[in-house]
Amino acid sequence: QVQLVESGGGLVQAGGSLRLSCAASGRTGSSYHMGWFRQAPGKERDFVSAITWSGGSTYYADSVKDRFYISRDNAKRTVYLQMNSLKPEDTAVYYCAAATTMTTLRNGRGSWGQGTQVTVSS
Repeated sequence: QVQLVESGGGLVQAGGSLRLSCAASGRTGSSYHMGWFRQAPGKERDFVSAITWSGGSTYYADSVKDRFYISRDNAKRTVYLQMNSLKPEDTAVYYCAAATTMTTLRNGRGSWGQGTQVTVSS
């Protein structure tokens, strides 16, 4: 099992930027694909972005494409989500996720962090 801890959330004005980080520990010897989901109040948890264990492929939800960028540093066991041009509708709790297959990750069946709040004011 891998443990995930997110950081970097906060309050930002519309049009601003934030960078989220997710540090992995535990069974990190496995090749984990990692990603981000978000959950707004009263809504389901939605996929935001994912990156393969090698960093060679990335995936984005249409709503964040060309604004958010995912990356990872395997030496630091950390994945990042750079969020630019933030909008009020990006307000949500952002969760880091990890899984050994991309299907498992994107289906929301991997390991989860505790979440970090992102609030975008208009």
